[in-house]
Amino acid sequence: MEEAAAHVHMGKLYTIFNLPHINQVYMMFLATLVDGQFGVGEESLETRLFDESEIPWNELAFPTINRTLKHYFADREKGTFTLRMEDITGFKRSKPAQP
Repeated sequence: MEEAAAHVHMGKLYTIFNLPHINQVYMMFLATLVDGQFGVGEESLETRLFDESEIPWNELAFPTINRTLKHYFADREKGTFTLRMEDITGFKRSKPAQP
């Protein structure tokens, strides 16, 4: 609701990502858009739905989203959705810009 003003039916836990370099854990759930309605939320400028072939992979801001989507499409092809747990490491925090 916060990101895309969408009502969803929450499904099962799908991906868990440990990001030790920022001391965070991300959990993604499968969900179904209930009424087909979505829009701009408090933290988004625009929203839209994409077919798999339209996803701008190089523009996705977070590796957690990229990996979750790739898992989703692979699992959709197989017809089974498996819980995945992964560490995302090797990212360095950027230094603040100097004035």
